[in-house]
Amino acid sequence: MNTAVGLPIDIACQSEENLPHGDRQMIVILDFGSQYSELIARRIRETQVYSEVLSYRITPEEIRRINPKGIILSGGPRSVYSDYAPQCDPEIWELGIPILGVCYGMQLMVNKLGGKVTQADRGEYGKASLLIDDPTHLLTNVENGVTMWMSHGDSVTTMPPGFELLAHTENTPCAAIANHERKLYGVQFHPEVVHSQGGLALIRNFVYHICDCEPSWTTAAFVENAIQEIRAKVSDRRVLLALSGGVDSSTLAFLLHKAIGDQLTCVFIDQGFMRKLEPERLLKLFQEQFHIPVEYVNARDRFIDAIAGVTDPEEKRRRIGHEFIRVFEETSKRLGHFDYLAQGTLYPDVIESAGTNVDPKTGERVAVKIKSHHNVGGLPKDLRFKLVEPLRKLFKDEVRKVGRSLGLPEEIVQRQPFPGPGLAIRILGEVTAERLNILRDADLIVRQEINQRNLYNQYWQAFAVLLPIRSVGVMGDQRTYAYPVVLRIVTSEDGMTADWARVPYDVLEAISNRIVNEVKGVNRVVYDITSKPPGTIEWE
Repeated sequence: MNTAVGLPIDIACQSEENLPHGDRQMIVILDFGSQYSELIARRIRETQVYSEVLSYRITPEEIRRINPKGIILSGGPRSVYSDYAPQCDPEIWELGIPILGVCYGMQLMVNKLGGKVTQADRGEYGKASLLIDDPTHLLTNVENGVTMWMSHGDSVTTMPPGFELLAHTENTPCAAIANHERKLYGVQFHPEVVHSQGGLALIRNFVYHICDCEPSWTTAAFVENAIQEIRAKVSDRRVLLALSGGVDSSTLAFLLHKAIGDQLTCVFIDQGFMRKLEPERLLKLFQEQFHIPVEYVNARDRFIDAIAGVTDPEEKRRRIGHEFIRVFEETSKRLGHFDYLAQGTLYPDVIESAGTNVDPKTGERVAVKIKSHHNVGGLPKDLRFKLVEPLRKLFKDEVRKVGRSLGLPEEIVQRQPFPGPGLAIRILGEVTAERLNILRDADLIVRQEINQRNLYNQYWQAFAVLLPIRSVGVMGDQRTYAYPVVLRIVTSEDGMTADWARVPYDVLEAISNRIVNEVKGVNRVVYDITSKPPGTIEWE
């Protein structure tokens, strides 16, 4: 098996004896707490080279076992001189593996190798023009004066011995530095963010020319190795798949069906939080068009009862995740024994649930939990199933590519993300039958108007949110006191960051007019113009 494209392993959570061996061709990112660490991994994967985010506490021995082609040190929120500033093992500098430090990673490198980092007179945040002093090696094909994204208060004022200046900006004298002999590089900006116009070229230079990687992380190779891994893990046992109809679980269904055939049983649990007409559409599509049997379970009442009166979003997610597992356990018992439960869990789910960068000894998390996804943080501690999650380290765009390669129709491949807890987390506060019906009708109008204008594929997500408050309005010369609906329409590449969509006014007007006229109980429509960060895409 070509280990360069095998199923990813979360090294940070593995014991030493379970670490991978051999010639795995990959770039590892040591995470120092940056909000962009996973974005670095995604950018590297765009070059068709596998990458993964690991804890900065990883030991040199573990790195040797993994044998990466290169190491990237992420940014982070702390100063290198602050108390509790994260530090990597100093032996890492001596491994002979190319290293690229980004922002905090560069400052840490400078600080530990004999240079000087000081608090700048002026911080630099946002876009800055990169003035190139050495257009070779790391900055080959990066245009002089190109825009790069800055976010730092400290700056390098003295380079370590053996380092050379590659670039500067108006406010930052050492914006990019290098020790070519030791293959140690540092940049003060963030090449991984979309605002850095020459960022991907820089990353390609590091991956291909400095680390000598080859583009072996391909969809075809992933599918082939995933099938081998699934067969090896499952053997002749039966697998129960939690099917939702989205691109993640649908891709997983096709992948598992190809790997183990009739050992797979797909179960669709109708938890009562789906969008209008979606359960019927899903069943027809899989059973009549794909010829993959689906066991339908109507559990609407028990799910609504499970979150009755609950207003805290984390508690909603926890109870929904718990109830999902209980229903699957009952379904497994009814259909016959199943050892494995398959889920379409993705890397962003794990990241946002703080499932990465866990110290195996202390349990301390480097990342801060943003929200518990029902399929990660919402799982009960007494879970009876063994999990099968071959998509766990893929980003959404990678899953779409895998889905296409397996023959999924574009109707599913391009389906906008829909949360596992469904409309339950798009109704703020308590979820009731009345509020569900209102939101279903409003959501349908949003989708119809977007689809009618062929705008669906231009947006990452477009949906409605119901607020648990009422406002005064006037309709037909009469006073109304009804709910407001929030429109949330965003653009994104991977769901890790997002921007509010500049939807044409006539489209917003059409959606608003239809909702207030056709959806009983709503008299006001507002538009959310918050990006991620600081907000999240979903409201809960």
